[in-house]
Amino acid sequence: MGFDWLFFAEVTLAGLGTGGLYALTALAFVIIFKSTGVVNLAIGEMLMLGAYLCFGFAVDLGLPIWLAIVAAIIVGGLAGGLIERLTIRPMVGESPISTFMITVGLAAVLVGLVELVWTASPRRMPAFLPDDAIFIGEAFVPSKVFYGFLVTALLIAIVLLVFRYWRGGVALRATAFDQAAAYSMGINVPRVFSLSWIVAAMIATMAGILVGAVGGISPSMGVFGLSVLVVVIAGGLDSVLGALVAGLAIGLIEAWASGFLGGEFKIVATFMILIAVLMIRPYGLFGTREIERL
Repeated sequence: MGFDWLFFAEVTLAGLGTGGLYALTALAFVIIFKSTGVVNLAIGEMLMLGAYLCFGFAVDLGLPIWLAIVAAIIVGGLAGGLIERLTIRPMVGESPISTFMITVGLAAVLVGLVELVWTASPRRMPAFLPDDAIFIGEAFVPSKVFYGFLVTALLIAIVLLVFRYWRGGVALRATAFDQAAAYSMGINVPRVFSLSWIVAAMIATMAGILVGAVGGISPSMGVFGLSVLVVVIAGGLDSVLGALVAGLAIGLIEAWASGFLGGEFKIVATFMILIAVLMIRPYGLFGTREIERL
């Protein structure tokens, strides 16, 4: 019996769709780490909160879906800034493990908050992506996966361009490179810290909306952050390129493992990659060697 290349192509395209979402969320993680040095374990829960904000604006308040998306991104960003100001900034100067544990607690708080407002029942995000059948050659791609990947790629490109040319993006990159030098150049570093959390929360919100559009929303969406954590560790905690490359690679490997070995091997394959990378390059494929590990 020959190899089923059509099935392989369909699984690969689905993996690219998932990998794009991993890369987008990992970008939010890297922005926070590069600017502040904080390992944010609550990135999956921030993604979940963004999805529920969009759901709340669209369903509970009855706003048009595109207006609900914009409102969710804005409120998600403000929530990120508030989190930084109330929980992260008071920990400046404390040990990295203390700040790390703050984000662990933050993840639990966000899950509890969502369950209090919307209960623990899964919900369906209002449709905003086209649902027509998509074929690339003979390979079928679910429309939500296809359009989700296109939107994700566009968002990643916009984020990278903004950080390249926007003054605030330049300040973020300068602070990430050398905080002391940024201070000497007149950059308000604490404000940059807040900006990094705001921008990262907005990106996480966009990722959460796309994840919710593809697979629905529930308080357990935060589990998505575990795969994202593998992505950023494998790619390098401080590497934007690593987030993008590792996100796509892990999305593909998970899809191949699930498609050819069975769904139970998906997580096994992900963490086998993590172990292999840590054994060979503990700082990640593209990370800086001097990164301090927790």
